[in-house]
Parts: sequence; structure tokens; C-alpha cells
Amino acid sequence: MSIVIQNGTVVGPHSLLVQYDLRIHDGLIVAIGRQLKAEAGDELIDASGSWVFPGFIDIHADYIEHMAAPRPTSLMGFSLSLREAERELLTHGITTMFHSLSFYGSTDFGSNPIRSAENSRKLIDLIHRSHHSDHLIRHRFHARFEIDNVERIDELKGLITDGKVHLLSFMDHSPGQGQYRDLELYKLILKGYRNLGEGEADQLIQTSQNRAKVPFETLREIATLAREAGIAVASHDDDTVEKLDVVQALGSTISEFPITLEVAAEAKRRGLHTVAGAPNVLLGGSHSGNLSAAEAIMQGSVDVLCSDYYPASMLHAVFQLHRENGLPLADMTRLITLNPARAVGLGDELGSLEVGKRADVLVVRTLGDGFPHVANAIVDGRQLLTMGYRR
Repeated sequence: MSIVIQNGTVVGPHSLLVQYDLRIHDGLIVAIGRQLKAEAGDELIDASGSWVFPGFIDIHADYIEHMAAPRPTSLMGFSLSLREAERELLTHGITTMFHSLSFYGSTDFGSNPIRSAENSRKLIDLIHRSHHSDHLIRHRFHARFEIDNVERIDELKGLITDGKVHLLSFMDHSPGQGQYRDLELYKLILKGYRNLGEGEADQLIQTSQNRAKVPFETLREIATLAREAGIAVASHDDDTVEKLDVVQALGSTISEFPITLEVAAEAKRRGLHTVAGAPNVLLGGSHSGNLSAAEAIMQGSVDVLCSDYYPASMLHAVFQLHRENGLPLADMTRLITLNPARAVGLGDELGSLEVGKRADVLVVRTLGDGFPHVANAIVDGRQLLTMGYRR
């Protein structure tokens, strides 16, 4: 099957190509140019007045957890959850999703059924089976390993060995450091989840701070196993330069959600891929009181955006950064396409509209008020979505 997208503004890796065509054949981009000749049998898409983007690559999102457990006492069928999630993700332009499932040892914020060992294993197996069954987008598994989870070390190693892990990150959500370095803010968040008095909250924080954690040498052993399997290793919530020293000693090449602008800048200077949440851009700052993603991007300290918990945010963050902050659209697009692809080792085949790459392509149109939306979505050369607004 061949598809020709005609007369669009092609968002290239470094510039915009106005009134260009793009030709797809056998799942690959085979030509980009002006007035490409259509052949008999070609499927034609008129992109006049529209943008042509690469498919978005989301390397950190726990949205599948919300789809599978929309309420603390409501657990939906996992197959239904994954299939409905990918339908929605495709409408937001996400063609490759690294589902970020948490290996928590314990949590202060109350029970979450989807994060039990049994249920996370079921989802991991479902994601793995999706590669060889009916699916819309490219599903991958991002293992988020909380370093107090001493009981699931062997399980994580087995998943890595079995080829079921595609990205590994180490997390420490204990209060007093990282994302929750502000203990008063942590208590407010804690009380929002649970009906606790001041003394009860203080006791819970002390208990959390005293929990046993996986030794550094064991973390390094897990990280080495991942790197040998070609899996990128990420840190999480880096809040000091000293922590960067530690995570780099583990072989981390990605710094997810650095807490301050200073740490983000230092991580970038050291050559780490730096990740922030696209919702942070839309909200004008972090919901936890940490760095402003837009400010970090303008300073060149963040080079990847993920959807985190809100899939629609990726497309809208790119347009907001372009329109409101005056940043080049091609540069902002790399935050959700080529840069994340490179961070996880997929840059040679995905992440940009270039001849020879796999054809994950979006046609994005805008409404009269400037609202951008995905009108056509092509994954591996197959058009899977066509959607338009009516009056």
C-alpha cells in the first residue's frame, strides 16, 4: 500500500517544509518533496493548510493505570483497558507508548490495586503479547522500580532477561528528598489522599523515611543487566548534583523530572537526556512545586517531554511553546518525537520524517480558534485514524 500526503507543512527534524508532499510505501517513508507524482492505486491525503508531524513517542506515562483502575475499588478488564487506552492515545498522536508501571514496595498514599505485584504482572504480560496480536500503536514497558521494593528484585531481573522491559528507571519517593523534598507540601498531598491528623501524618513520614532500601550494588547489578540487554536506564526526581553522580555511576543516561533548573542544566551539561512532563507546560509549572518545564526548555535544560498522566498534553504543549513562547515549531516537535526516540535507542527508525524511516505520520489540522487536533494517523505505513470536526 502506498499513501501520498499532499500539500502539507511537513515538520522536519530541523525545519518546516511548506507545501510539501510525503510518500509512504511498504511501511516506510520513501520520498519527501514538492508535487510528488501520484501513481495508480495510491491513497491520497490532502493536507492543505495542515501540519504533517512524526508520530509522538511517549517514554513516561502511567495512563494505563488510570484506565485499568479508574477508582480505588474499580478494576476494569486489562485487555479492555489496553485496547481502549490505545484508541485514545492514537487520537492524541501517540504512536509509541512506554507504559510506565510501578514496582512499589509500599506507598503512603493508600492502596492502588493496579500496583499490586499480581496485577502489574498481568499488565506486563499483556503489553508483551500485544506485539504479536491485534493492536493500533506500538506498546512498550517502562519498569519504574521503587528502591524500597526489596521483594521484587529477582522478578525485575527475570523480566529484563525475558525481553519484556524496554526502559528502566529507579525511583525514590520517600519524603524529604527528590519530588517530595518539601515536607510540608508532602503532608498536604498526603492529607489529600487520606484522612490523617497532624501527628498521624508526621508518624507516617518518619516510618517512610526509615524503610529499608535496595543496596547500591544491587541497583548497579540490575542496571548492568539492563544495559547489556540494550535497555536505557533512567533516574527519577534528581534534586542535587550529588545525586547525578550516583545515578551516572549506575549507568543512567536519562534524568526524568529533575527537580530544579540548576540540576536540569547540570544533567544536560553531562550529556543526559532530560525529561519533563508536558502537563507542566500547560499548567505553567509543576504540580509539586518543582521546576517550570517551559523555563527549562527555553534555557536548553530539558530536551524531552512526556505525557506523564495526561495524553492530550503532548500536542498542546508543543503548540503552546511555539505560539506563546515563540519557540520554533520544529525544535519543539523534537521534544516529543526524535529526542525521546534517541533517548531509548529508537532514533534510527522512528522520531522524524526522513526517507528510510518507519512511517509513523500524523496530519494535524487546526480549528478556527487555533485548536490543534490529529485528523489522520498512520502507524507503520497504515492509516488507522481519520477524524474531523463538523459544524
